[in-house]
Amino acid sequence: MNSLLILIGKTVSLISKSLNKGHGSTWPGHIALSLNKNFIKDVLAKNPNLKIILIAGTNGKTTTSKLIRTILEHAKIRVVHNESGANLLNGIASVFINFATISTYLNYNYAVFEVDENSLPLVLNELIPHYVILLNLFRDQLDRYGEVNTVASKWQKAIEQLGHKTIVILNADDPQIAWLGLSLRAKRGNLLQEEIASSYFDKLSIPRNDSTRSNLLYFGLNEKTKSKIPQHASDSTYCPNCNTKLSYKSISFSHLGNWHCPNCKDKRPKLSISSVTTYPLPGMYNRYNTLAAVLLCRSLNIELKVIDSALQDFEPAFGRQEIINVNSKKVQLFLSKNPTSFNQSLQTIYELNAKNILMVLNDKIPDGRDVSWIWDVDFEEYLDPQTNIAISGDRCFDMGVRIKYSMEIKNCSPREAGKLKIEEDLKKAINMALYETPRTEILYILPTYSAMLEVRKILTGKKIL
Repeated sequence: MNSLLILIGKTVSLISKSLNKGHGSTWPGHIALSLNKNFIKDVLAKNPNLKIILIAGTNGKTTTSKLIRTILEHAKIRVVHNESGANLLNGIASVFINFATISTYLNYNYAVFEVDENSLPLVLNELIPHYVILLNLFRDQLDRYGEVNTVASKWQKAIEQLGHKTIVILNADDPQIAWLGLSLRAKRGNLLQEEIASSYFDKLSIPRNDSTRSNLLYFGLNEKTKSKIPQHASDSTYCPNCNTKLSYKSISFSHLGNWHCPNCKDKRPKLSISSVTTYPLPGMYNRYNTLAAVLLCRSLNIELKVIDSALQDFEPAFGRQEIINVNSKKVQLFLSKNPTSFNQSLQTIYELNAKNILMVLNDKIPDGRDVSWIWDVDFEEYLDPQTNIAISGDRCFDMGVRIKYSMEIKNCSPREAGKLKIEEDLKKAINMALYETPRTEILYILPTYSAMLEVRKILTGKKIL
């Protein structure tokens, strides 16, 4: 039965690619799971030596999973990966279909899967991972996921079912994520942990064996920052234990930082890693992604020189600071799908001295129907009135109103406000923005998720999903 499903899935994938309808990253798995709900379990039963790595979080999971894949491949380790970003159960099933033989055999050492926040509990019902990385939780698509606390509660119940053999890697700077580890440690009991010092890491926890190892590892930043007050769009500023307002020694962005509770005395857990020598992508948020990937790979005893070489050779995932050359001009995509990621994109391109920006706001299912979150983005802080700003997408006029108010707050002159242009037709908007971008400069495009896929299709002529 499963051999037939794999054959059908490979055929569907081949047809999809040949017709440029996508990479066959969802439909093969959808068909297989419709005909055999235990398809994933069956394939894993035939491949007991395949180690599973899951990465979940609101922001950064695609970049982190590709970082891990890149490092593992530099270490000559065979990896399968849902590189197209299909992060539901059908995406995982599709990976198995595309990479397995007809007899369901997978000649690989590791499977690296990014997982949708809402789907993590469902995925954990289907498989037992060797590693789980939880990056962060921010408000995103409230109509689908609910508030941050809702997702955190689901995650807590899911990871509490994991056995000691699953190593959980957590972002200590996110109070909700760190609390998952604190509650899990309390449930499991304190496990022994041995630490080693390294010039490459501050302190890195290394698993020893099943009876003595630490299966909770933490990453975070120890960099000194000026801010000790969370941004106004922050989501988790109250203690997950006692609901008291948290205090911070430092904040990297949003609600991430060195936190502690003045009431119950809970605080950021001790970090296993806080810095590396190479960060392949700009932006504070990408430092977290890099730390998570390096911590996992170092716990696999991959050599530091291999890790560093892989980071230097890293190419960004689609839409995540990816650079596309169009008619001798450079376009760089910054996926910006919620207040926190949009703020980080704006801050990063501000530091890159951006002069030409196209923002694309959609309200399709993958984006979330409610776009009121754009009022929580700090446009006033990062947008320079001298910047050429174009706006497109399904909700371009909503974004236009938001930018108009941000300019009024900055007391822009009519001449400066005239730099703002709105074009409903996305292809026309891209061509207009490219025309106004000099060859010596970069056009920065900040799209929501479905808009990013549309932009890439226009720029490259190829679909991702």
